[in-house]
Amino acid sequence: MPATKSAVVLALTTETDEERAEALARTLLDQRLVACVSLRPVRALYRWQGQLEESLEVELLLKTSPERLAALEAAVRELHSYDTPEWLCWQAEASGPYAAWAWEATSSLSEP
Repeated sequence: MPATKSAVVLALTTETDEERAEALARTLLDQRLVACVSLRPVRALYRWQGQLEESLEVELLLKTSPERLAALEAAVRELHSYDTPEWLCWQAEASGPYAAWAWEATSSLSEP
């Protein structure tokens, strides 16, 4: 599906704690790779290296424009504290004003 100006991309990752999650969010915002990041604590159960694991993490819901997605993924992989960070993303249709704001907020031509 080609990106339209009403499209935004939602990406999901987790970090080990609130401090790291907030630091990652602020860096991504400073680099204009995301328009907004929602943070929330989660309890995760998962299988890792053959073992059932449980951890408390902070989930980051990242909102960006389709044109910034590749750069966002690269930054998350570089900055993340995990060797294999969660990375899920999907395109969504947004209201006109919200989408316009998200595109403007992630434009590399925007003033900081």
